[in-house]
Order: sequence, then C-alpha cells, then structure tokens
Amino acid sequence: MRNKLHKKQSLAFTSKATEILYGGAAGGGKSHLMRIKAIALCMQIPNLQVYLFRRKSEDLKKNHMEGDTGFPALLSDMIESKHVKVRDKSPHIKFWNHSGIHLCHCQHEKDKINYQGAEIHVLLIDELTHFTDSIYRYLRGRCRLPKSMEIPDNIKLPLIICGSNPGGVGHNWVKASWVDKVPEMEILQMEKEDGGMLRQYIPARLEDNPSLDEESYKMSLSGLGDEWLVRAMLDGDWNIVAGGMFDDVWRARNIVKPFEIPDNWKIYRTFDWGSSKPFSVGWHAEANGEIDDNVTDALGFEPIKGDIFRIGEWYGWNGNPDKGIKLKSGDIAKGIIERESKTGWNVQAGAADSAIWTKQDETSIYEKMCDAVGVELFTPCVKGPGSRVNGWQTCREFLSNAEEKESPAFYCFDTCRQFIRTVPVLPRDDKNIEDVDTHAEDHIADEWRYMLTSVKHESGAMNIVIY
Repeated sequence: MRNKLHKKQSLAFTSKATEILYGGAAGGGKSHLMRIKAIALCMQIPNLQVYLFRRKSEDLKKNHMEGDTGFPALLSDMIESKHVKVRDKSPHIKFWNHSGIHLCHCQHEKDKINYQGAEIHVLLIDELTHFTDSIYRYLRGRCRLPKSMEIPDNIKLPLIICGSNPGGVGHNWVKASWVDKVPEMEILQMEKEDGGMLRQYIPARLEDNPSLDEESYKMSLSGLGDEWLVRAMLDGDWNIVAGGMFDDVWRARNIVKPFEIPDNWKIYRTFDWGSSKPFSVGWHAEANGEIDDNVTDALGFEPIKGDIFRIGEWYGWNGNPDKGIKLKSGDIAKGIIERESKTGWNVQAGAADSAIWTKQDETSIYEKMCDAVGVELFTPCVKGPGSRVNGWQTCREFLSNAEEKESPAFYCFDTCRQFIRTVPVLPRDDKNIEDVDTHAEDHIADEWRYMLTSVKHESGAMNIVIY
C-alpha cells in the first residue's frame, strides 16, 4: 500500500506525542490521517488493537468505509490477496498478523460501559467535540499494553489521536484541554490526574490539504451563509461555536471593563447548585436609568434602565471543564457571604434553581445554606412548560439588545472569565434547537438565565416569571 501524506499530516504521523489533537478547519485531512496511521501501525506490530470511534454508527461507516479513501479502498490489494479481512456488519478489519482495527461508536453516556473490558493500544477519535469529557476519559482509561507486546523503538504506545472541528457538545472541554492548554505544536507532559500522557495540539487548516481544490471548497464553506459557521469551518476558529445558542448574538460589545457600581443600583446574587458538577454563583447589577457620569465615562455609553451587568462570579470547578469541587452546601453559603463582605455591595436575594428547595432527609440544600449563614440567600426560580426555551430566548434578546440600545441589554465584566469561557460557546440540543445541549457545561448559563428571567425590568422589582 502506497499513500502520500501532506506536510501537516506527516507532522502528526511522526509526532512523539501520545495524546494528539489534530483539529481546526474543515478539509484539513483529519480522518484520512487516522486511517493511514491505523493501517501503518497494524502492519508493523502484530496483535495490535486499534479502536476508531465516531459518536454515531452511521457516521462511522459513511466517513471511514466508503469512497476512494475509505478503509476498503486503501486496503483493496491486501483484501484481494487475503492478507486482510473486512467485516462490514459490525465493522472490523483483521490483518494477517492478528492486528485489528475496530470501528466503534459511543453515542450515549451509557454506551461507554460497552468498552469496559477493552484493551486499547491505539485510540482514534474522529470529531472529538461530539463526545463528552466523561466518555473521552473513560475510553482513555481503557488504553493499556500487555508487557509481552513487542513495540519498535521508534513508536510510543499507548497512543491517542483525535480529530475535530470547533463546535459540538464537547467544544468547551476540548478547547480547554488542548487549544488553551498546549501551545500549538508543542508537546506537554500531562499530570497524573489528567492521564499523564504527552499532549500536543496540531492545528489543521484548509490550506494544509493541497489535495482539495482550495478555492472551490472555500466558496462552498462561504456559501453556508452564517458568518460564525463559516469562521469555524473555514478558519478553525475555536473562539466560537458554529450553530451554537449564542454565537450569532454574542459580540465583543457584551464585554465591558469593571467600573464602580452606583449605590442606588440593585445587586442580586444568583445560583446554580453543583457538587460533582460545578456550582455557579453570579452577582448582577441592574441599572436604574439615572445618569451617572462616572459610569458613562467608564463604559463609553449611557446605560438605560434595566440593563444588567454581570459584575462578579464564583465557579465551583476543579480546573477541569465540567468537574465540580464537591463543596458542602453550608461551605458554599459561607463562601458567598465572605466574598460579599469584601466588596461592600448591598446584595439582594436573586433567583436559584428551585431544585435546592427539595427536601431530602427532612431538610433541603437551601435550608442547610441558610442555616450556615443565618440569612435568606435566594428566591426560587419557578419552572414550568417551556421555561428553558423561553429563558434562552430572553438571554438572546438581552445580548442582541446591546447593539441598538433601545431595550435593556446584558453586559459582562471582563473579569468574569468563566462566563466568557463557557456561555458564548454553548451548543444547541440536536433534538431541540431552541434549547441548549444539557450535556454541555451549562451551569453558569443556567444561573444567568435565572437572573434574566426573574427580574421584571419595567418596575425594577424582583418577581418570578412563570412561562
């Protein structure tokens, strides 16, 4: 079998890293790289077990078993000589030396248990951002080698190679784990708690694949119509999500520098509970419509009545996307009051997820929080049919209102880094495009939604809005 790799593909093919993300723009040759790497390793190492994943089985077959560069086409000579056997029903490729390529899918969280007993020597994941962090970590945990396996000196195993474009349910954790954590092309040793492998991010862009008609492909992508979708697919821009909930309304204008909050503005705290998942506390100030020269000078515009500013946050995560710190409810309450005591703000009870009022063992999370500090912290955000979808629409309106400035808008202090990291890139639910994908890191977004849907801006009074 003869096959030529392009320069950027060759860098990934020969890399000494053991946990690689080859990703970015569409057309970068990610899937082809994985197929060639899988075949080359199987031909060199007897008894090697390669697992190639896509989230859905139909995508797996369409992308890797069909066409001029699919596995059957690439291996046609060896299939004809009976050195390789291909099983179509449950895709599996078996080599003469007992090495094999298993084509697998893992669509739901529960599906990862199907691979509990797998011994994965090489893990290949196509479109990594379609997977959750927990699925990836589980599959990575199945990567192991028997002591008896003979590995050539120039090959490092176990090996993980992932390919992906921006977007999808896993956008946040993939961006945080590779794009933000590892400088392009550098190899960084991960700590034991994060797998302990040699991680590398190799950006793949359209121009890195000379096999494509670049101009024709660019025109096809530009014809998608959505500016943000074009940026993701054409430029590999990880700072947005193509087709996300807020990518068409979130702009730099929604981020502002901190300023001193006037004493006559109301400030609310909002909350979304989490333990193994992150909790989120947000502090939001509501403009009262009175002219304040200091605020106008700081912002460069005059806020109108009902404008909401996110002025502070406390995100209970352990530094890994979507992983909580398991802090007790009473300790969270004490942390809230401690942080407020340092600001001088006069904070009012804002909305929180009504689930924390649910009693377990004769008490609730909210009762434990209030008992720990002796004050009422929140008001319940009442849920009803359509509340999430209507809430997200309210959030979109507040973001977009910052352009025209005729209706109350939302602004975020640039110091609220976790909001800026997680909210603008939230993907839509595949089954309901009017809702956020609940598998994404949506805890801050939920807490923010409680705020915007629980303030009646016409009067400035705190009310519960029931949809």
